[in-house]
Formats: sequence, C-alpha cells, structure tokens
Amino acid sequence: MYITVKQAAEKWGISDRRVRILCSEGKISGATRGGRNWMIPSDVKKPQDGRFKAAESLLKVIDRKKRELDTRRPLTEGELERLTEEFIIEYTYNSNAIEGNSLTLRETDMVLRGLTSDRKPLKDHMEAVGHKEAFDFVRDLVKDQISLSESIIKQIHYLVLADKREDRGGVQKSPRQNYGCEI
Repeated sequence: MYITVKQAAEKWGISDRRVRILCSEGKISGATRGGRNWMIPSDVKKPQDGRFKAAESLLKVIDRKKRELDTRRPLTEGELERLTEEFIIEYTYNSNAIEGNSLTLRETDMVLRGLTSDRKPLKDHMEAVGHKEAFDFVRDLVKDQISLSESIIKQIHYLVLADKREDRGGVQKSPRQNYGCEI
C-alpha cells in the first residue's frame, strides 16, 4: 500500500516539497514515480535529515575532513603536478564557458595540449590558450614575488584577450619574457 507526498509530509511533519526532494534524491526507500506523482510505501520510516542543523555538527564534519586531508599530506610532486594541471584545465574551461566559449571540458583539455577541435571557432581555441598563458604568467609573478602594477595588469589583459590580438606569434615579445615592458 502506498501513500501520497502530502500524506507522507503530514505523517513526518515536514513540507510536501521536502518529501518530493527526498524522493528524487532516492532517500525514501521504495518510493516510485507514477506519472507525475510519487508513490511512497506506507510503512517506510522518515529518512534521517542529512542537513546540518547546528554549528556543532558542522564543526565535527569539518574536523573529520581536516583529519582525512592531513592523512594525505604531503602531496608527492607528481600528485601536485597532476592536481595543478587538472585545476588549470577546469578553471580555463569554466572561465571561458561563462563568457560564451563553446569548447567542452574535453576539448579545452585537448586545446591546452596543443590539439585542435574541428567545427569549433578559432576564437574559442585562442581564448583557451590565452587564458592559460595569463594564468601561467600570474603564477610566475607570484613565484618571483613581483608587485602588481598597471603594466602587469595590461600584460595579463593582453594575454587573456588572445583572440583580439592581430600579432599573435608576430614580432612582439611575450609579456612573460619581460615583466616590466609596456604593451
């Protein structure tokens, strides 16, 4: 025998919406969808609320996750390099996607490795490459402890807007070769 979402909500003292969310997340065992409505077994118990209700429980979770993180430290050079590469690919993809770039995550990865994707605009390829160059440039600035200046900001802007540059590969020096040059 089954009960409706409304009946389950009244029985458990929670909202209809919360019951529907629990059903869609698979947290109510035996709940099935019949068309647009959920059918909930009448004998099923209310699932535990996994959300945090007090700061104390949240702090315990944070402490547990911190201990788990500490067991994985220090990272090996290979692990750190792999994580950095994954971050750069995802960061480049997400930043460019926000701006309307049509490359997928996998295509962005390919472009950053020097490959091209057919049927995608050259502009999208250039944006990905320019974003990565700008990111690498900023990492070098941090590593070399270079102070931020108007000139540095112009250089970062120049790299990010790679698709707008007419001289991409031309005579002009890359901003990464000379931190102090004016663009």
